Amino acid sequence: MSKSYKHKLSVIIVNYNVEYFLEQCLNSVKKALTNVNGEVFVVDNNSIDGSVDMVARKFPEYNLIANKDNRGFSKANNQAMLLSDSEYVLLLNPDTVVEEDTFSKVIDFMDAHQDAGGLGVRMLDGKGKFLPESKRGLPTPTVAFYKIFGLSKVFPRSKKFGQYHAGHLSEFETNEIEILSGAFMLMRAEALEKVGLLDEAFFMYGEDIDLSYRIIKGGYKNYYFPETRIIHYKGESTKKSSVNYVFVFYRAMIIFAEKHFSQKNARLFSFLINAAIYFRAFLALSSRFIKQAFLPVIDSAILITGLFALTNQWKMSSIEFPDSVVNVSIPIYTVIWLLGVLFNGGYDFPIKPLKYFKGITLSTLVILVAYALLPKSWQFSRLYILVGAGWMIGYFLLSRLFLHFAIGRKFSLVRKKNKKFAIVGESNEVKRVTEILKQTNPNIDLIEHVSVGEEKEIGAVGTMNQLDQITYIHDINEIIFCAKDTSAQTIIHWMTAIDSSKIDFKIAQPDSLSLIGSNSIETAGDLYVLNINSITKTENIRSKRTFDLLLSFLFIIASPLLAFAYKKPLNFYRNIFRVFFGKLSFVGYLSNNSNQTYQLPRIKKGVLNPNDGLVFEDKTITDKLNLIYARDYSIQKDFGILLKAWKKLDR
Repeated sequence: MSKSYKHKLSVIIVNYNVEYFLEQCLNSVKKALTNVNGEVFVVDNNSIDGSVDMVARKFPEYNLIANKDNRGFSKANNQAMLLSDSEYVLLLNPDTVVEEDTFSKVIDFMDAHQDAGGLGVRMLDGKGKFLPESKRGLPTPTVAFYKIFGLSKVFPRSKKFGQYHAGHLSEFETNEIEILSGAFMLMRAEALEKVGLLDEAFFMYGEDIDLSYRIIKGGYKNYYFPETRIIHYKGESTKKSSVNYVFVFYRAMIIFAEKHFSQKNARLFSFLINAAIYFRAFLALSSRFIKQAFLPVIDSAILITGLFALTNQWKMSSIEFPDSVVNVSIPIYTVIWLLGVLFNGGYDFPIKPLKYFKGITLSTLVILVAYALLPKSWQFSRLYILVGAGWMIGYFLLSRLFLHFAIGRKFSLVRKKNKKFAIVGESNEVKRVTEILKQTNPNIDLIEHVSVGEEKEIGAVGTMNQLDQITYIHDINEIIFCAKDTSAQTIIHWMTAIDSSKIDFKIAQPDSLSLIGSNSIETAGDLYVLNINSITKTENIRSKRTFDLLLSFLFIIASPLLAFAYKKPLNFYRNIFRVFFGKLSFVGYLSNNSNQTYQLPRIKKGVLNPNDGLVFEDKTITDKLNLIYARDYSIQKDFGILLKAWKKLDR
């Protein structure tokens, strides 16, 4: 007699610092459970982004387990599985969206196939493209070899070389498979009772392979079921391009091999994996170095060669430069000019010629001031410095013009056109989303309203069944679906129906200040969140740290005099040294205990805050001050606050 269960389905979601994606996932889960007797467990691995508060506030009916440490994927899922009381257990990633009938369809299939121990579905990325890990084969040493050394990529449809992603099986047909994806892993509780839960030796990665294989060894079958689809914003919880990912993922493969393969095969597999670890780690580090350092190194070499060539022009006019001076001064000048370009955003993208002019002009002034302080024996020519600055500007403009025509893409000098958006939803929700969009995206050319019903609403450009035509005629760059008015099934349909090579997709959750999407399988999901853009820009992060470093250095030099201006001089010394060493910033957010509905970007704690810059302090408007500071951040703001509140540096 089979065991009776309280529920038909237990949905288990392990979360780690992806609050907005988790909220979207839970909204879709709630709809998919409408006609299913189910329970939901959210296990949070000590997130610091407000995830726990969000779940408690918006989904109080769900079982929330808030761990005080990061226990990893296996342990966290096992916590919930031990508490679940359902015929089927679904492990679901927080960065997913399920269709409204996903749960009922997969349960019907499992009910009809009693030999099924596990099931995976057709997964799509944030652009609507099929994710090959929806169906996978067992990573034997041979299969791993084909995967590690790229043969599976060269021959993706081959039954021999493409086994890792079961490339010979159609993505549109139901088939038996060997390995399920941990992003959506539906299992029969009876099978789990027989083969056991996730192996906690795997902290992250590999545990889905291990459990899938044990389900097969336990006498059950795993199926790939494409009759329902989910969106998986791949890469949200982890950054798969990192060296750490390479080590963790491949080490998990070694644990799997040692557990399931013969000693001989395990040794071969371990050798291949270790070779792959160091090979991939080398490639990852080399790629990162080349991407970040290649252009500055080439610039340095060409610029310093040009500066030495200039000295020859002087020598041809019988003006001699002391070799000792030339060999020291020219490299130093080059470094100062390059640092000026760097700190003014010359190596940020998109390329803006004005950044080079500004960076070189400011660094030239620094050089001239330093030059005036040098002994006469080191002062060989101010004209040379000015001509050298001209050479710097000329080189950067000509070289970037060359890169623009030769490579284009991120080196393009043509300013990106403002985006054209289409928002699909009913009028009230479209207005709300439009406001969020205007607050978070400064580059808007057009926003069109698309009605969800068959009748076109007033102000709408058309209806949803005309979405492909609207996108083409109005040259739309990004489509935003209002989840309140549009089903996940409809959203996924249009994501797969419209050519996504030139279109981005985002989903706006009801009662949320975020718009979520992903531009490619390789990137973390893109996120528009109200009022937080400015302070997270690369140039502002760098400028803020430079400001802190320079000002703290000046404060340290002047501290013997300034210390007398403070009631608590020891606090003053402690604060400026902590700023100097990067533990604090001069200005940070004003701390508060309010239940804000948005998540501010993380920055260092400040000695001062935006409230200190006001004539009359008012802590009742904390949230607004923090939002304005994050949204409109500039060095001038920090300087203004510091100028008005410098006497509070001893707090």
